[in-house]
Amino acid sequence: MDGGVGVGGGGGVGAAAAAEYNPRTVEEVFRDLMGRRAGVIKALVNDVEEFFAQCDPEKENLCLYGLPNEQWEVNLPAEEVPPELPEPALGINFARDGMQTKDWLSLVAVHSDVWLLSVAFYFGARFGFNRSDRKRLFNMINDLPTVFEVVAGGTKRHPREKSSVSNHGSNKSKSNSKNGKETKVAQAKDEEDGVEEEEEDEHGDTLCGACGENYAADEFWICCDVCEKWFHGKCVKITPARAEHIKQYKCPSCSSNKRVRP
Repeated sequence: MDGGVGVGGGGGVGAAAAAEYNPRTVEEVFRDLMGRRAGVIKALVNDVEEFFAQCDPEKENLCLYGLPNEQWEVNLPAEEVPPELPEPALGINFARDGMQTKDWLSLVAVHSDVWLLSVAFYFGARFGFNRSDRKRLFNMINDLPTVFEVVAGGTKRHPREKSSVSNHGSNKSKSNSKNGKETKVAQAKDEEDGVEEEEEDEHGDTLCGACGENYAADEFWICCDVCEKWFHGKCVKITPARAEHIKQYKCPSCSSNKRVRP
């Protein structure tokens, strides 16, 4: 398996392994968080099938642990009370089959973001980080995309991890961005035109029950709920605004055909 240690081992293996490494400076805490974050992202992005399989709803409460060595592990929570380190979200396996896989992964990602912050600031509190240290640590963390953003596809890489771009490349990027917007507008218009063409093809053979003219996409039509014939709104004197308040429309012909008592 490329990812974590897996389920088993008496519970809390992730917490126990993590507790062996206690970072004491802002830089060390940040490196610790980066390692755990990389492990969590690996589980939720690269090793999704393995992670999904390990989160069996038939098992007990399971947690996703990100480890400082950039690996991950699905395991039972720590048995110690209180635990050596803050624990990840408990029982992620129970929600696995109750929602779409993408939504479930996003939910685990959100809880993982909270856990990563809690572990980092636990170390900060334990080793006496002052206000300046805490602020610096938070700013370093805040410069990173959240796990949720990575999993949801909002961003893939940290800006500092991207290669530098020359001024020429920057100008080209801006130009491409502008062209991209124009392309998207054109695509949207083409899609809209395509929908209108489909509607015209679908109703092209429909004739108005009053005047006998063909269907036109730019005209308001209304269907009789009794005879199921279509009519131009103007032919039966029905406007779109009035139609919104009609629960069941009867054309003039069906309205005049009252039942004759025996």
